[in-house]
Amino acid sequence: MIVAVLWLLIALASLAMIFGLYLSQSARAMAISDTALQNEALVSASVELTAYQLTLAGSDTRPAQGTFHFRMDDANVDVTFTSEAARIDLNFASKDVLAALFAGLGASKDAANEVAERVVGWRSRPTPDSTDEEGARYAALGYSPRQSLFTHVNELALVAGLSPVLVDRALPFVTVFNGSSDIDATIAAPEVVAAFAKNSHANMAPFGGGIASPGGSLAAADPSASPKSAAPAAKSPCYRIAATIDFANGRRSTSEVVIALGDKREPYRLLSWQDDVEPAEARPVRRRS
Repeated sequence: MIVAVLWLLIALASLAMIFGLYLSQSARAMAISDTALQNEALVSASVELTAYQLTLAGSDTRPAQGTFHFRMDDANVDVTFTSEAARIDLNFASKDVLAALFAGLGASKDAANEVAERVVGWRSRPTPDSTDEEGARYAALGYSPRQSLFTHVNELALVAGLSPVLVDRALPFVTVFNGSSDIDATIAAPEVVAAFAKNSHANMAPFGGGIASPGGSLAAADPSASPKSAAPAAKSPCYRIAATIDFANGRRSTSEVVIALGDKREPYRLLSWQDDVEPAEARPVRRRS
């Protein structure tokens, strides 16, 4: 009888322990869920406020970049927004501009030209009377090239010949949302401006991609020339929004959203949303190898 009672007490104690662990895990899961919901709401607020500012400014006076801060729900939010014209569009940049970018990121001249050729091949559809050399090249890799426009910059990792290191270096400087072969040299990174400065004839290439002077002539490829005076500011309806959120519990998160501005009926469209993005200031400095 005593043995049976002891076994019953042991079973009850085990049940209580299991129930306690379940409650602990449930509370932790609910806390994580609450933080995720709070993060989504704060990022949405950042996007709404950015779209409101840009729409209020009007297309003629719309800033190419900006920053602001707000506090909501016991969290501090720092927001920066930048026109996608600050980045090279993988779908419209010329081969020469792409080659100059990859060379500036550490690839040798021959490797940079080869990689640029592969990028153009990935986005280009073969003509009916031509042999599909790109398709044959990728057959050995077990998949086919898209042979149409890039839908995401991460597709660079699928392009033949691009090393993971080169892809990682290129991602901060490229986009699929610029919608133009041009850039805004006043807000672009030095690596992007340098790629265009080395190709003053880029606008005459099949895919465009140069920096034109206000009078229509091409800017001189002089590294010492000021890009702010040598080129007009190309515009894009798309903006990249980075929201860095500091929660009351000490947690920090950074989300990156890309929107396309619209009209009064649809002020903006959401093109991309990525949470837990590495803050730009925390990214290691890329040195040429």
